[in-house]
This record gives sequence, structure tokens and C-alpha cells, in this order.
Amino acid sequence: MANFLEKNNRFDKLTIGIVLAIIIGALIIGVMVYFALKNSTGNQVKEHGQIDVSVPAPATSTVQCLAPEEVLATKIIDGDTIIVEGGFNVRLLGIDADERGYPCYEGASKRLEELILNKKVRLERDITDVDQYQRCLRHVFLDKQNIDLELVKEGLAIARFYEPDVKYKDEIVSAEKTAVEKKVGCKWSDSKPVIQEEEGKISFQWEKLTTQATGLKVVGVCNATGEIGKEVIVEGKIVDGYKSKTNTVFLNFEKPYPNHCFTSVIFSSDQYKFVQSPESYYSGKTVRIKGKIQEYQGKPEIILKDPSQIEIEE
Repeated sequence: MANFLEKNNRFDKLTIGIVLAIIIGALIIGVMVYFALKNSTGNQVKEHGQIDVSVPAPATSTVQCLAPEEVLATKIIDGDTIIVEGGFNVRLLGIDADERGYPCYEGASKRLEELILNKKVRLERDITDVDQYQRCLRHVFLDKQNIDLELVKEGLAIARFYEPDVKYKDEIVSAEKTAVEKKVGCKWSDSKPVIQEEEGKISFQWEKLTTQATGLKVVGVCNATGEIGKEVIVEGKIVDGYKSKTNTVFLNFEKPYPNHCFTSVIFSSDQYKFVQSPESYYSGKTVRIKGKIQEYQGKPEIILKDPSQIEIEE
């Protein structure tokens, strides 16, 4: 009888030990899975700023650029986008030129046409192959001339880099600095070309945010980099709005994030002063914004604390 009880007792202890081991193992695995999932969310939203671009986003497309390295440039879209033989759309890396309707659009487009149209160019890949619009991302060379660099040297485009595509960053940023200091080209000269309005199109009308009313300089949002630290009025189109998990609103200008050239920020503590859902209300509208330009993560921005800082075009 004693032997039977002893065996039974050992069996119970063994069973309890196995059950405890299973429970502990399950807990450990659960914790590991939780932290793995938490850390694998890719892009993290920050308190001030949108997606942390230092963390690479997971690939969402398997599209590849099939344009050959040596190819004929057949069409100029604008100062930073071309079409090459075979119909491939190519976005020049490291620069940003004005869109249609902005002062330096014509100058940059015509100069790029002079440099490479109907000529064989070399397309040099950096790290990223295509962008969200499925355009080939390339540095463009004519013989040994870096066309991206040339447009910045001539003051027709600005330097614009996004990680991890920074191969010629030092040269292009240096060229931009020299162009700014010497007031070279359309981007940096004191006189800007006048934009001719299309027939039947009404020009923008402003009542409050004008130089006459405020005494402040008016600049295009994509030229705001040269005004960091100054109080000015910036003008441009808000193409998308975003509200973070901390209820901070970001209004991105000219191109969607992360290719925007300027951002306006409304912190949650000030949103009660503005219209409901400003991220939706202002999206798609051309506006002027008044304030001191700051730099955040390499991009110019203005913090909006009051609705009097923003005016929608009439």
C-alpha cells in the first residue's frame, strides 16, 4: 500500500510539474509574440512628425523598373520627370522642381529639354527602384554630366533627398548652397517670372495675408527652405491632411507625404479654435499661411496656433 501511495504521489508531482512547465512556456511564447508584433509594425507615428522614415516601410509592390541603363530621353514632363524610350516614366533623384502653375516650372522644363531631349542618357539607380507612382527612380547622366546636379547648380531645382537614396547628396546640397548664396537662377534670384493666367481662369484673390496688409514677404511653399527662421507668408496647395494618434494634424503641401515640400502643423491643444477635422477641410485647397518657418526632420514647416494664420484663396 505504501508503495502504491508513493508512486501515486510521484505521479501527481510529475503531472503538476508538466502542467506548470506548459503554462510557463505558453506565457513566455505569448510575451515573445506580443513584442515581436509590436516591433514589426514598420512605421511608427511620432509625437511631432508623421511616419518615422528612419524605419523602412515594408514593400507594398513588386513592380520593377525595366528601363535599360542606356536609353533615349523622348519626352520632358517637367523639371524633374521624364519619359524614356519604351514609355518608362523616370523621376530624377535628389532634386525637386516646380509643378505646372509655379514660377520656375517653364524654366526648369525647358532647360531639361535642352540638356537631354532626344539624347541617349544613362540612368543610374541608387537604392530604391520605383516610387509609389511606379516611376523609375534614377540619377540621370548625359555622358559624365550629372543632370540632377546641373539643374540645382543653375538654380532651377532644389535639393530633395529621402533615405536611403542619398548617393550624391553632398554634391547636390553644396551646389544648392552656392546657388542660394549667389542668387542663381529662377529659384534664388530676386526677380521671379510672372505666371501668365490661362484664358478664363481667375487669379487667386487674398484679403488678409498679403504683403500690403502684413508687411511680410510672400513665398511659394516649395521655396520655403531658404526662409527658415524668418516670419513670412507661404502660398501653396494642400494635397493631403493627416491626424496622428496624438491628435496632431499635419497639412502637407504640393505632394503627398513623404514627397511634400512643406507642412503646417496644428497641435491638439489648439484644434478647438479651428474648423472641425481641419485635415479634411483644408485638403485640396490653395492657401496662404503666416508664421515663422521652422525645420523639422529636414522639412520646413509652420506651426498653426490660430485660424488667423491661414487664408483660403477666393
